[in-house]
Amino acid sequence: MKKIIPFKKDITFDSNINEIISISLEHNLSLKEENIIKGSFIISGTYKMTESSINVDSFNYDLPFEISIDKKYDTQNLILDINDFYYEVIDSKILAVNIEVLLDNLKEKELIELKEERGAAEKEETDEFNEVEELLNQADENKKDSDSQDERQTETTSLFDNLDDNEKYVTYKIHFVNENDTVESIIQKYDVPLSKIEEYNDLTDIQIGNKIIIPTDE
Repeated sequence: MKKIIPFKKDITFDSNINEIISISLEHNLSLKEENIIKGSFIISGTYKMTESSINVDSFNYDLPFEISIDKKYDTQNLILDINDFYYEVIDSKILAVNIEVLLDNLKEKELIELKEERGAAEKEETDEFNEVEELLNQADENKKDSDSQDERQTETTSLFDNLDDNEKYVTYKIHFVNENDTVESIIQKYDVPLSKIEEYNDLTDIQIGNKIIIPTDE
């Protein structure tokens, strides 16, 4: 089961915003308790204060984020990611950011318990069938007065494997392609090998406004 959690924040700048030159999003969100997701979004980039300005100023903002997940959901194998990110400059002073947080692989506990009960019932039926089958085989062997008996073993495989408790989170940046961006300039900016970026993106024809996922080792 997937759920999208929207997050909106208006960031007020101390100076005028004429144009956003570059912007990226990072996050350190994680499951702190069984049903609490906590962390922050890091919004950073560069901008021009006026249209004629030659200088480019930088910005960096840390936006706290915390949500509670309904306790009816099992979060043991929760997948946490960013579904979308977009922004808008309002009145040359405010940067309005919109982030969609993706919660994937959520499961309702009642459904899990029902499946476990059904699996246990099916296992019990299988065990009973195997016992009857073994008695019939034994009787057949006795009729043949065989000196040796074939031992028949039936392995019963659980319908539900143990779930892995380890959660993996990918750390990455999202770069929005601007007018003067090239593949080479993006590689140099983030100091990430071309081969790594190509694993997540199609770089054959990048255009202004495209989202480039930049994987990091942080």
